[in-house]
Amino acid sequence: MKLILGSGSPRRKELLAQIGVVADDIRPPDIDETPLKAELPRPYCARISLEKVQAVQADSADIVLCADTTVALGRRILGKPEDADEAAKFLRSMSGRRHRVITAIALRKGTQTWQRDVVTTVKMKRLSEAEVAGYIATNDWQGKAGGYAIQGPASAFIPWIQGSFSAVVGLPLAETSQLLQAAGYPLWRRP
Repeated sequence: MKLILGSGSPRRKELLAQIGVVADDIRPPDIDETPLKAELPRPYCARISLEKVQAVQADSADIVLCADTTVALGRRILGKPEDADEAAKFLRSMSGRRHRVITAIALRKGTQTWQRDVVTTVKMKRLSEAEVAGYIATNDWQGKAGGYAIQGPASAFIPWIQGSFSAVVGLPLAETSQLLQAAGYPLWRRP
């Protein structure tokens, strides 16, 4: 049995390492992540994680793990910004407000699939234009849902969260370990 991580995210690889899990292979799927018309953030995130896990080629004994993280401001999905201007727009829209970070995980072994999603509420402090410009200049926003990473310089903007910190980073570790064990992955094995 091999564990295949269906993600090119270095953050997900690092998070798995925190619980002693090292993927045997990394195979990021290539799927269209465009939200459907009027699709809400939580169902969108669940659909994308499921499409990702189904797109990864694997043997029937292998376990495939995929995840998707989405930032939701009300009913709006704030995906990965296209450019610095969009990232700044996202930050301004979240400034002084709460938003939700949804991370859906999907696990597949053979024909069986397991799914979970975790919703964390995040409060962003009111940002000045200097803070927005300074953060954008770091380029830390690139490739990040909502245009920020809680574990980087933007941590200075987040005074409060309710929920899973690791889910905001990109992989809820408690739920991921439960799914891995449900699929028969020996999480606490000794070398």
